[in-house]
Amino acid sequence: MKTAVVTGGASGIGLGIAQRLRGDGFHVAVLDLNPDEDDDLAYRADVTRPDEIAAALNAVRAKLGPVTVLVNAAGLEGFKRFQSIAFADWQRVLDVNLNGTFHCIQAVLPDMLDAGWGRIVNISSSSAHSGQPFMSHYVAAKSAINGLTKALALELGPSGITVNAVPPGFIDTPMLRKSEQARLLGGSVEDHIKRTPVRRIGTPQDIAATCAFLISEEAGYITGQIIGVNGGRNT
Repeated sequence: MKTAVVTGGASGIGLGIAQRLRGDGFHVAVLDLNPDEDDDLAYRADVTRPDEIAAALNAVRAKLGPVTVLVNAAGLEGFKRFQSIAFADWQRVLDVNLNGTFHCIQAVLPDMLDAGWGRIVNISSSSAHSGQPFMSHYVAAKSAINGLTKALALELGPSGITVNAVPPGFIDTPMLRKSEQARLLGGSVEDHIKRTPVRRIGTPQDIAATCAFLISEEAGYITGQIIGVNGGRNT
């Protein structure tokens, strides 16, 4: 049984992915700033801290063995006019979304190289395709993840490791609902549903299904791809 790690797996999209992979028969460990205390495979780790990542992964390996599947779902949004973004704000959003992905991939890569097999799925954002006002730092970070995905796919493919990205569209998560309450979405969720071709909001399970396929043996010939799951909002 393969061991998977899902960052940001305690809520929202990450939780949906962790649940799906467990249902598919993987050992799944979750790394999160606020892990579920009732989950004995959930570990507290700040993805911006390599020491915390290393400690959590050592615990995972001791219990479950080498990690050959990684889903980078930990993320941090930000809403500000560009001229109001302090450099510290800019750096924090990039640190979580981009540098956190970097740290986690570097931490699990030795296991995958030893196994001659690995699956990495990076959760980016449909805003990397469309842009998004007042989120320039977030869009910049998620766009960089797409670029990182393509570069690593070329580098790691000969070692049996695939690297793909899934940019979610409008997904019903606690983070989204919080943004709606703060009137940061440019309209209500219902307004956005009317502008979505399939006429519904996405769910974490929609993203999880795509991740599950990309992690499967059947997807071994797919790497370096940016697979949008957005109900047709971006094509």
